[in-house]
Amino acid sequence: MVSTHHLGDVLFYGWIIVVAGFVVQLLNGGLLFHAFSAYVLPLQAEFGWSRTILASAFALVQLESGILGPAQGWLIDRMGPRKVMTAGNALFAIGFLLFAHTSSLTSFYVALATIALGSSLGGFMPISTTVMQWFSRHRSTALGLTLAGMGTGGLLVPAVVYLIQLHGWRWMAMCSALLIACITIPASQLMRRRPEDYGQRPDGELDQQEASVTPPQAEPSFSAGEALRSRAFWFLSLVHASALLIVGTVLVHQIPHMVEGVGLSQTRAGQVVALLVVVVIGGQLSGGWIGDRVDKRWIIFIAMWMHAVAMVVFAYATTIAGTMIFAVLHGAAWGIRGTIINSIRADYFGRRAYATISGFSAMLIMVGMTSGPLFSGIVRDLTGSYRGAFLTLALLAVLGSIAALAARPPLQTSSA
Repeated sequence: MVSTHHLGDVLFYGWIIVVAGFVVQLLNGGLLFHAFSAYVLPLQAEFGWSRTILASAFALVQLESGILGPAQGWLIDRMGPRKVMTAGNALFAIGFLLFAHTSSLTSFYVALATIALGSSLGGFMPISTTVMQWFSRHRSTALGLTLAGMGTGGLLVPAVVYLIQLHGWRWMAMCSALLIACITIPASQLMRRRPEDYGQRPDGELDQQEASVTPPQAEPSFSAGEALRSRAFWFLSLVHASALLIVGTVLVHQIPHMVEGVGLSQTRAGQVVALLVVVVIGGQLSGGWIGDRVDKRWIIFIAMWMHAVAMVVFAYATTIAGTMIFAVLHGAAWGIRGTIINSIRADYFGRRAYATISGFSAMLIMVGMTSGPLFSGIVRDLTGSYRGAFLTLALLAVLGSIAALAARPPLQTSSA
């Protein structure tokens, strides 16, 4: 392997990290994050489990990530992303192997718990932390490109649906384990902790030359304790949690709702998911560019209203046209907001303890990611419809938009 100590003479290594992160996120999104909904009906048909039980399994995946967030952030800040991601993606592959051999509810939960731990340690948090370390002025753009991997992975959902129908869900789980082992573990080896350790600076040499003409503002440097004592941390966590109420619900229940509630075929539903994902990718890329130039709080505010309108449309959709309108609104909101809300956390608190701060935030925001799908599953089991759940989530998104405007930049009261 070429030493990264000398890569500064050829290219900025931060962009290699972006590409590696994109690839890892691609498989995480295509095989798990977006694809979980494709397993719901086959699992229900084979085992007879209720929608609530299956939603609880997805909630377990997200809850475990949230509970482990602070410890995971601590590990990343101290051990570096490469070791953490390598171990995580190995567990990710093992989890899918266990999933392929599920024979009971207990073994199903064990498999999902392993997948949750692996995908969390090997996925978004270490990747985003590394990107934040390597970029400053182009932070939103770089993060948007990396997150686009998660969105692009969603384009695999129609293929996942088709392969499950053709070969069965166990075969698909085995293939997922193989792909994760062969691709994400090697990609993890490309991660590096900080640019300063390799003779580079955030954003690369060109930006260093530009900075000599126009010095950038000093970057904040909050400790985890200082961040937790700020109002901005709690408001950002609140708006993020309210957004993930919707994101988590859609990931689990979108295909079942489109098949049973709207009357689409599974193939048509998969195509709508693909449309949603394309829009998410566009939102992530454009959101990164916009976020480096416009007040991020107002971008998040608008995106939360788009989430709300999308859920109302989805609740009353009766044709594929309605689901497509939902896909465009929700996809754009998700893509733009997802990039900006993670970038603004680094803007506010700096690089010093970003992973640990994000880990504590994960404990709060995963309340949304877990409770949304579970709440919607219970409403569906009790009423036979998702409408009441979707309308409730729309209202909560509006409340989240207010929290976005309240999340003003914090003032650092102590130097450390």
